[in-house]
Parts: sequence; structure tokens; C-alpha cells
Amino acid sequence: MISVNNRALLDMPISEFIISSEKVAHVQSGNSAEHALLVLTKTGYSSIPVLDMKYRLQGLLSTKMITEAILGLERIEYEKLSDIRVEEVMDPAVVYLKLSDTFQRALDLVINHAFLCVVDEDGTFVGIMTRRIILKQLKKYIYQHNA
Repeated sequence: MISVNNRALLDMPISEFIISSEKVAHVQSGNSAEHALLVLTKTGYSSIPVLDMKYRLQGLLSTKMITEAILGLERIEYEKLSDIRVEEVMDPAVVYLKLSDTFQRALDLVINHAFLCVVDEDGTFVGIMTRRIILKQLKKYIYQHNA
């Protein structure tokens, strides 16, 4: 049985595990769905953060959200893509981490999300923390302390 006798890992700040915003694909809320679909397709990601003009987190956007917006009764209406704005189809109810949060908070939240957006105290997007990073750190800690 694995036991974590101290809180060293859980109390660690998340700052050293964040993938910087400069390395994260995103779209802005005023972009067209056509542009967003292109970004999603080119990067291969299933969802990406949506930011405003000041780089504050506004929500998440997925290929599925865009696709649902252009589904007609009998066909996919591709011509609508350029007229739909990201802000019309994104999910504004995004779960996120604050830069000051601990590894434990990230672990609690990442169970239901492939990645978590991270914002500073002003709500400015600073990057993401992925499930992969969290699991790798947890694995490393367990192997070091239970060998």
C-alpha cells in the first residue's frame, strides 16, 4: 500500500509545473469559428483556452462546440463558420487554477480535465497544467519515497 507520510508533494506550489502561455495554442473570443477550427485542427488538440484582448481567460473551446454550431437539419453548414464568433460557442464555465494554488488542488481538479488553465491574481492567462505533468510528478514522488 502506498502511503504519503508528509505533505511535501501536496503542498508544493504549481508554478514550476506550468506550461507557459507562450507555448499554449489559444484563440481570442472575437475570432471566427473558422479560425478556431483551423487552430484546433492544426494543433491536434481537442480543446483550447479562449482569451480576451488583454489575455485574460474567458473560457474553453472545443472542436465539438464548433461542429454543433454548424450542424443543420440535413447537412453540416460550413458556410456559417466565418460568421460565428468564438465567444458565441465557447464554454465560459471553465475550471482553472490560480498561480498561488498547490499541487493538491491541481490533483483534485485534474481528475475530470485533461488540462487546467492557470491564471494570475488579475485573471491573466499564464499557462496550463496538464494531467500528464501531474501524473509524472506523482509517479516520481511515489517511486522516490516508497522504493
